[in-house]
Amino acid sequence: GSYADFGKQWYQRRVRAALTHNRQLLDGFPRTVNQAQTLDREHNIDIIINLDVPFETITERISKRWIHASSGRTYNLDFNPPKSPGKDDETGEDLIQRDDDKPEAVMQRLETYSEMTSPLLDYYGQQDKVASFAGTETNVIWPHIEEFLLSRTK
Repeated sequence: GSYADFGKQWYQRRVRAALTHNRQLLDGFPRTVNQAQTLDREHNIDIIINLDVPFETITERISKRWIHASSGRTYNLDFNPPKSPGKDDETGEDLIQRDDDKPEAVMQRLETYSEMTSPLLDYYGQQDKVASFAGTETNVIWPHIEEFLLSRTK
């Protein structure tokens, strides 16, 4: 399967496990310290998983993403390329690259992301709630995350 299939399966397994153990998985939230403080007043956040992937890796992957505009089908030139370069597999129509998937835009988004998440990592880090996993490949990082999560749900 593709990275997208792997990610979807991983996410579904984690959601099921979280619900089974009366836990919740929040993906991309909170985004600010203010949101985190508000969330903390209502819920006990026990762990924050930080994926430490070099910006260069993220930029390279996202900038190789191409989309069939009318269907939303997504291709990646490295791990899910179209059968014919620049063409949708099903319709043969042209693929487009979104403006925010171009390298300059991706780097700008990542810089903004870093500015927003750095204070969050500090906030939760002071509470000893951050688990960071570094790497450049899902299939290398994932086993460590899975082992960590499973050890916490027993």
